[in-house]
Amino acid sequence: MKNTVKIILIVFISFTIYFVLDGLYFKDLRTWFYELTNQLGTSHIITYMISGIPLLLGTFLIHRRASFFKSWGLNKAILKGFMFALICTIPLYIGFSFVFDFNPKISIDTVLISIVAAGFFEEVFFRSFLFGELFKNTKLGFIPSVFFGALYFGILHLYQSTELGESIGIFLITFLGGILFAWTYAEWSYNIWVPIFLHMLMNLSWELFSVSDNALGGIYSNVFRLVSIGLVIILTVLYKKKKGIKLEVNKKTLWIKKRTTPTITIV
Repeated sequence: MKNTVKIILIVFISFTIYFVLDGLYFKDLRTWFYELTNQLGTSHIITYMISGIPLLLGTFLIHRRASFFKSWGLNKAILKGFMFALICTIPLYIGFSFVFDFNPKISIDTVLISIVAAGFFEEVFFRSFLFGELFKNTKLGFIPSVFFGALYFGILHLYQSTELGESIGIFLITFLGGILFAWTYAEWSYNIWVPIFLHMLMNLSWELFSVSDNALGGIYSNVFRLVSIGLVIILTVLYKKKKGIKLEVNKKTLWIKKRTTPTITIV
């Protein structure tokens, strides 16, 4: 319990510092880098890397010796993560190609900001750090570990609309998306590349075709999205069943875990 309290404090203090600094300085820092590089997408990625320093320091406080690559699941199989994500998102590309027009306005900045940076950094920051450090290394179960990250993930996307009904829909979609990505991360042996590529490929399908101006979408887009989500869940469960591996998230790990694996050292 003592380690659990320390880890929770480190995680929330680190993420709060990141949250405050990101809100205050992200746009100004990105503008400064843009003036140097004249490339918005690259400036966005560089700024994300700098804004994540508090989370990196928090990881080093929790894991004295372990590499943050290992702690965040970045050392796992990249190809496996990509292939699984590709299979699960194929319905989006097939469906969208029939229903929506190709988006001729897609640019390199769009790809770097909305696909590469959003998919990579949001998954590493929210799933690897905020969710993963709590669920893997404390007695907190899945629900308390995932709640605040999914909540903030949903709030983060509210800028996409000013209409109340639409904003609620956007929040619910992204809140549940945050839970899905966290569940997928846990069930695929904490291979962060699985939710990273799922996030990237889902965003790419949204940008490649003229689907919607926000994350909510319409009837057709959500039908295909539900098919894709269904594949993520069904294929994950079938894969683990075939391998004889128990689900990481189950009734014994939903709220409070009785035991945690002692794999970390608290500074």
